[in-house]
Amino acid sequence: MKTISDSKQLRAQIRAWRLAGETIAFVPTMGNLHLGHLTLVDEAKKRATKVVVSIFVNPMQFDNKNDLSNYPRTLQEDQDKLVARQTDLLFTPTPDLIYPKGLDAQTYVEVPGISDILCGASRPGHFRGVATIVAKLFNLVTPDVACFGTKDYQQLQVIRNMVADLSIGTEIIGVPTVRETTGLAKSSRNNYLTEQEMSVAPLLFETMQQLAVAITAGESIVEQIALATDKLNASPFITDYIKVRYANDLSKVTTADQKLVILAAAYLGKARLIDNMVFNPNV
Repeated sequence: MKTISDSKQLRAQIRAWRLAGETIAFVPTMGNLHLGHLTLVDEAKKRATKVVVSIFVNPMQFDNKNDLSNYPRTLQEDQDKLVARQTDLLFTPTPDLIYPKGLDAQTYVEVPGISDILCGASRPGHFRGVATIVAKLFNLVTPDVACFGTKDYQQLQVIRNMVADLSIGTEIIGVPTVRETTGLAKSSRNNYLTEQEMSVAPLLFETMQQLAVAITAGESIVEQIALATDKLNASPFITDYIKVRYANDLSKVTTADQKLVILAAAYLGKARLIDNMVFNPNV
């Protein structure tokens, strides 16, 4: 596996692969890789002849400087995992390379509407940072396909909208969430949890499952969300939000007559955990 930090070297390698008739799949990450990330790499290998992974802790998508500085950085371990997965190239740019004029002078990409709800309301500017870095990385890597986890459901929808709106030729692949045997979604932020908190954390997914069952049975969405919120808040969790939206565009539900998604975010100790569950109440 090649590890490249320079954009000119990256473009040269991509150009050489293109001339050789190779296709390229891309997995953008912020590092601290776990099985969820590696599953994206596995999926990417099925989609193209060459796989590029990036590791870049993107300062533009953090609204808390402490969160940015404390984000786990485990480059050597990440490299070892990617080598074992037979990744072709790892791109590790620095903030100075990505944002040479600084964040305040950086041109940005913003996807309206969908970026301002749910996690966007709790973390203003977050999805501007996500859309901007993904657009920049797509311009550098020019992938045929890119793989993203569905655990970050809203992020995936933001990226799909951006790609469609800007006529970007990359196919976006959503890869199902990888979970612990307890049901907890794998996440780099799980590293912030204590042993006791890890034992409580599966309650988030369990609560969503129960909410889906109740809605499918015809119970009031508003009332069931209130009950789910109370259940989480009675535990060590502090709920940020629990919402039920249409799965295709995250618009508000008027009638439960099509595929829905439950989206939840809650604090547990130092960690803010997010999760989602897609279901069809008519099945």
